[in-house]
Amino acid sequence: MSGPEEGTIPVRAGEELDARAVLLFLRDRIPGLPEGELEVRQFASGASNLTYLLRVGSWAGVLRRPPFGPLPPKAHDMGREARILRALHAAFPLAPRCLASCEDPSVLGGPFHVMEYREGVVVDAELPPAFGSGDETPHLMAHVVLDALVRLHDVDREAVGLGDLGHPEGFLERQLHGWIGRWKRAATEGVPDAEPLLRRLADTLPQSPPATVIHNDYHLRNLLFAPEGPPRLRAVLDWEMTTVGDPLFDVAVFLSYWLEPDDPPGMAAVLAPLPAAPGFPRREAMLQAYAAKSGRDVSAMDWYLPFAFFKLAVILQQIYARWDRGQTADPRFAGFDEAVRGVVERARELAGIGGI
Repeated sequence: MSGPEEGTIPVRAGEELDARAVLLFLRDRIPGLPEGELEVRQFASGASNLTYLLRVGSWAGVLRRPPFGPLPPKAHDMGREARILRALHAAFPLAPRCLASCEDPSVLGGPFHVMEYREGVVVDAELPPAFGSGDETPHLMAHVVLDALVRLHDVDREAVGLGDLGHPEGFLERQLHGWIGRWKRAATEGVPDAEPLLRRLADTLPQSPPATVIHNDYHLRNLLFAPEGPPRLRAVLDWEMTTVGDPLFDVAVFLSYWLEPDDPPGMAAVLAPLPAAPGFPRREAMLQAYAAKSGRDVSAMDWYLPFAFFKLAVILQQIYARWDRGQTADPRFAGFDEAVRGVVERARELAGIGGI
């Protein structure tokens, strides 16, 4: 390897891959793989699945596998993610091409898949100088991100072979009950009180618009930009939670990650800080831009946004619970309990409920 790739680190202790098994798998599945040894580095970002950069000579790929240890039910489905990438790539080229997948746990101790490597940068803390220094750059970057989400929601799911993905009927009700269940299973000492919020959400469930393919975890840290400006997307990553469902829920999930300057401090500690910088549109402006670009009615967003923030709180709580129970030693997760509290607080505020 000529040098450490941006965003990668040496593989963390306890998260090593069996390099011989990986190389044998690649040689059996990747035509024309060069001769040479396998070199492995780990992508430092991400708190869900484990992601590794693989190199063999001039070839590069990305391997994704679930974290080690006990996992929440139905989470980290690598085979499903591989199928989604194979189906979406032609119609939505920002989805990387899946090169191979493996469901046999005897190979690496769990399922995994390998996809093409795309060179790019994650832009989450500051604008690269190469993007330009003009006042319009934050606005342009924000709309590049938003345009990709609109294009994804325009994909013809039947034409790409994803007509049977998910169950769009009753989507929101299932999502609400499912995330409530995950919240309860991930409870630790001192978890904030979300019951008033959950009662409000259950009592005011809206009618969904026509279903589309939704990413379900769309935010800056799952996007790769071209390293040279003006802002252009190279890839959308992390398709694990993708399904066919309510596009407004996808928008709300995206907006829940779009940090604003007055968000609680716990949120700023775990979300990409860049959208809170001067010049970036705020959530309401992004929402209205989505409405204009997509033609969808967004008047029910006062229900969707609190739910999206609750979902974010559950994801952070699941990660914190793994740290609290000794299932991971990653020091990044030790303070996630404060982040959970901040996200629940913001969800309650958006739903018109008093503080915790």
